[in-house]
Amino acid sequence: MARKREPDDDLSVHDLIEGPTEILSRETLDAARRPGAADADPGVERTHDLSAAAAEVTTDLSGPAAEVTTDLSGHGPAGTGGRERVELTRMPAPGALYRRAVLSALPGLGRGRRGNDLPALEFAVRGVRVDRSHLADYDRVCGFRLTDRLPGTYPHVLGFPLALRLMTAPGFPIALTGVVHVGNRITVHRPISADETIDFTTYAQDLRPHDRGRQVDVVLVGSVDGEEVWRGVSTYLGRERTPGGRERGERSCPPTATARWRVEPRVGTAYARVSGDHNPIHTSRLGARLFGFQRPIAHGMWSKARCLAALETRLPDAYTVEVAFKLPVPLPSTVNFALLPDDGFALHDSRGRPHLVGLVR
Repeated sequence: MARKREPDDDLSVHDLIEGPTEILSRETLDAARRPGAADADPGVERTHDLSAAAAEVTTDLSGPAAEVTTDLSGHGPAGTGGRERVELTRMPAPGALYRRAVLSALPGLGRGRRGNDLPALEFAVRGVRVDRSHLADYDRVCGFRLTDRLPGTYPHVLGFPLALRLMTAPGFPIALTGVVHVGNRITVHRPISADETIDFTTYAQDLRPHDRGRQVDVVLVGSVDGEEVWRGVSTYLGRERTPGGRERGERSCPPTATARWRVEPRVGTAYARVSGDHNPIHTSRLGARLFGFQRPIAHGMWSKARCLAALETRLPDAYTVEVAFKLPVPLPSTVNFALLPDDGFALHDSRGRPHLVGLVR
C-alpha cells in the first residue's frame, strides 16, 4: 500500500529557506579563507574543539570522544566490549519512545532513577532498507540533490530510532527530555547506495562530567554484509544544576559569509517528519518555552545536513565530518554560511554569533 503523502512532502529547500540562496561573490568566498584554522589529526578518534574556526571563543561542549569500547559488565557473550546485545526485529517507533520519555519526566510517574553508569547494552537491527520516497523527501528538506547515493547524514536518520531506544532504556544516565545535542561526528567509509540493506548497532560510551551537567557519546554504526560503511558519534549534554557558570570569551569578527539563508518555521516540522525526531522544542512554541526557548529551534542535524548539502560537490567518496553545535537556530531566522580554511565551515547568526562550526577531513 502506497504511503499517503502530506501536502508539505514536496517542499523544496527553497520553500523552507525563503527565497533563492544568496551566493556571494568569488572575492567574498576567497576572503573567507583566512589563515589560522587548527589542523585536524585524522588518526585521533575524538571529537575536536572546533571553536577556533568560529568567530567567538566559547566553552568546548563536545569534549573528548575517544573510540574506546569499555567492558562495563564483565560478561555479555552476545555483544562487544562486554555489552549485552539486544537484537530487535525492526526499528522501534519513535513516538512511543518519546511518550515514555515524557512520562518518565513527570513527577510521580517516573519509571526508575537515572543511573550513574552507562548501561552495558547495545541494540541492533538487521536488514534496514531505504524507502526511496522517504529519501527524496529528506533530500528536499535538507537541500541535497536527488540521487541514489545516500547523503552522509541520512544513515543517522535511518538509525535514529534505535539510538532513541538506547537513550530511553531504564537506567540510562541522561534524561531524554531537555537533552542538548552538542556535537556530532560522521565517518563515511564509502558511498552507500539506496539499493543496499544496512545493519545498525548502537551503544553509549564515555560518560563524563561537564560544567553544566554530564555528557555522553551515543555511537551508531551502519554495516553492509558485515563491513562497517558508516559511523556516527553524537555527543549529548544532560543539563544539571552545578556550581559555577559558563565563562564567555571575547568575541572577534565572524568569517565572511559565503551564502545567506532565511530559515522558516516549517523547517522544524518538515525535518521532524522525515527524521522521526519530534522533540517539541523543534515543532511547538509551547514545547520550546517549557525548555527555556522563546520559540522553536531547528534540529542540529538539519543544520549539519544543510551545510553538508552546500558542500556536496566538494566531498570525496570517503570522509569524516564533525560539527560542534553552539547556539540554537531560532525559527524563523537568517543564518550565514561560511567556508573556512583547511576544509572548515561555519553557520553564524546575523550578529556574528556561531550556531555551528565544522570540519571535513
